[in-house]
Formats: sequence, structure tokens, C-alpha cells
Amino acid sequence: MPPPRNRIVLATGNAGKLREVRALLADLCEVVGLDAFPDVTLPDEGDDYRENAAQKACSAARATGLPAIGDDSGIEVEALGGAPGPLSARYGGPSLDAAGRNAHLLAALADVPATERAARFYCVVALALPTGELETYEGECRGRIRAAPSGGAGFGYDPIFQPEGFDVSMAELPEAEKNRLSHRGRAIAALRPALERRLA
Repeated sequence: MPPPRNRIVLATGNAGKLREVRALLADLCEVVGLDAFPDVTLPDEGDDYRENAAQKACSAARATGLPAIGDDSGIEVEALGGAPGPLSARYGGPSLDAAGRNAHLLAALADVPATERAARFYCVVALALPTGELETYEGECRGRIRAAPSGGAGFGYDPIFQPEGFDVSMAELPEAEKNRLSHRGRAIAALRPALERRLA
């Protein structure tokens, strides 16, 4: 178990992201979400992953006095020119839930054959300290968009994304396997040495 003083804020209200990052850093630190700090508000997101992640992390670190991790991620589809990208969480409009966004993306690819559905998940994570120091790291997971959703695990676009080297969707993988190969898992792995230094 990590020492009690090793507490990190993940600047998100997304329960799926919080669950993943907690699992990835369980041996190193205690990760708490913004539900533990209901008065903290995050800035509106723009269309740049790195800027979004940095702003989230810096806002949370300043407001809580604790080291904070900000994450911004999205799915990029080659046939759509890299869309929806940083707008992934808002793709199709604010009225859609995750299933609706998946359906909206599949509709946009309705005439695109399976051989031309290359895509990647991309993630930038930022580590911010209350003193103002900031570091950013990135990770990606390449694959393709499936014809229909499958699997009940994961969240977001996981049910329609099939990682390279697998014949199932991201939402059908065991949690540990997904965390190992996912864009967020790889970004957190890149960040981990810096976090270890900061917590030493």
C-alpha cells in the first residue's frame, strides 16, 4: 500500500478514467477524483489535448494544494481526417451519451469499408504541482473501428474500437490487459517515473 501522504488528485469527474488511473497507480499513490473536492471547477475544454490536460491539472493543483494529474484523450479516425479527436467527448452534440456518440461515429463511417477504418486512441496526461511545475506525457493505441459495438467493459468508445493484434473490442478485454495497452495506460506509464521522483 502507498504511504498516506502520497495523495494525488485526478482532475476528472469521469468515473471510468478514475477507475483506470487508480488501478495503474495503486502501488504508488492514492488517487482521488474531483468528487472529493466538490468546490473545484475545471476550465472549459478547447481543441488541443495538451492544453486541455495542462489546464485541468494546474487548476486542480492550485485549488487543492496537492499534486494533480490532468488527462485529455480522444479517438481519431483516419477516414474522418482525424475526427473527432479532442472533441470526442462532445462528438455529435451535448445531448448524446456514450452509446449515442458511438452510434453517431458508426453512422459517419457507414459507407467506409472495414479495410479503411484505421483509428487510434490518443491521450495526453499532465502532472502539475501546487508550486506551478508542470510536465506532460502522451500515449496512443492503434487499431480500427468495428462495424458494431461489442463488450460491456470499459467506457466511451471502447465498444467500437478494436486494438491492433486483437480480434475483440477494447470493451471485451480484461481490465488488466486493457490498462496495459491502452492510450491512457501508456501515457501514465510514461508519467510514472516523474511521479515517483516527486513522491520520493
